[in-house]
Amino acid sequence: MAMLWKFMTVAKYSKTALSPKIKVRGISTHSRHSSSKSVPSDFAASAPCSNTVELLGKSYPQDDYSNVTEKILSKVGKNLHNRKHHPLWLIKEQVKEHFYKHYLGRRGTPLFSVYDGLSPVVTVQQNFDSLLIPQNHASRRKEDNYYLNRDHMLRAHTSAHQWDLIHSGLDAFLAVGDVYRRDTIDNTHYPVFHQMEGVRLFSCHELFSSIKDGEGLQLFEQGHRTAHKQECHTMEAVRLVEFNLKQVLTKLMTHIFGDGLQVRWVDCYFPFTHPSFEMEINFQGEWMEVLGCGVMEQQLVNSAGAQDKIGWAFGLGLERLAMILYDIPDIRLFWSEDERFLKQFIGPHIWQKIKFQPLSRYPPLINDISFWLPSETYSQNDFYDLVRTIGGDLIEKVVLLDEFAHPKTKKVSHCYRIVYRHPERTLTQDEVHRIHQAIEESAVRELGVEGRF
Repeated sequence: MAMLWKFMTVAKYSKTALSPKIKVRGISTHSRHSSSKSVPSDFAASAPCSNTVELLGKSYPQDDYSNVTEKILSKVGKNLHNRKHHPLWLIKEQVKEHFYKHYLGRRGTPLFSVYDGLSPVVTVQQNFDSLLIPQNHASRRKEDNYYLNRDHMLRAHTSAHQWDLIHSGLDAFLAVGDVYRRDTIDNTHYPVFHQMEGVRLFSCHELFSSIKDGEGLQLFEQGHRTAHKQECHTMEAVRLVEFNLKQVLTKLMTHIFGDGLQVRWVDCYFPFTHPSFEMEINFQGEWMEVLGCGVMEQQLVNSAGAQDKIGWAFGLGLERLAMILYDIPDIRLFWSEDERFLKQFIGPHIWQKIKFQPLSRYPPLINDISFWLPSETYSQNDFYDLVRTIGGDLIEKVVLLDEFAHPKTKKVSHCYRIVYRHPERTLTQDEVHRIHQAIEESAVRELGVEGRF
């Protein structure tokens, strides 16, 4: 979820920026309860205007913010979370079934609606402004996001749909989808991953009805803002919402991982949410963060038309849960078409116990690359994006080995180690050499670096 997102700081093969020839068609879906239609992605070779891209049935003029690569566009519409028997689909269905079974409305129907077919193309207003993220916030940087242009982007979080869904009159919903961020390269980071957003709003009656002598309690006051509550909330309301949120998520994680699960909560301070927390679970003796959550920012709730309600929201990563539950060691495997991977997750029901059996561990091939940085325009995420664009899923990891500043010229040099390893076969030195050479040439041409090859 965006309010709880800890903001941190992919030619011979392909250009870093989106080619004007790319044209993508598709149909987005939207439904009241569960929507499982995929958004297909089709690549054609021509566009009516050299500065326009067509994506999911709409045209977007390119400008100085456009930085989506062809490699990233090839992932749009894959919707792994809706692909039956895929491990991400299994996790999504388990969470969905849990909420459908344990949280019912007055008529016995599921309290939570599920939206898993919303278009990943959103406006900057949806992705940032509606969530109260300031104009100068670091999370908006081109270095961290994939922009179609200044006004449209590939969503960086499923929170981009919070305002719209609340504004449509929903009090409880789950939003699931693929999200896109420019990031480091290793076995737990990928530029496309999948999130689930959960939101629940309470009226005064819903929150206090089970409290003895709760008739006089109120949701709102004119108080002071602290790390533990917003200025408009009463402490009683905040504590009850916080208790409900932690109870819901503890039950969910226990349901997925079993009764012996150890859970702990870490207090956090996020700029837009008070109070807020991270949940960590103990897996094989190690504490691992699995989600972020908190009391929703009341200004957001009010602007969406639910002024008389208070609520919570959480965001969890499906890949993170699946890697823990099924013991999947490399995030690239979720994109595998290898039957040896996919068949392991076919079973009679979604709760079948599965432990991933590794494919043969193919040897890595390691190459280093060094270059002098340009004066002020260089971003590490630009380099990572270029490496991903050229090397694709052959790249297992990129590590900054050394940073050197020349004592006289003051020029800065970076040395990166690139680990090549195909998850399904053995790579040859010749093919890795060709890819590595293409990375070197593209880094000079696209990023303006001075090679030390």
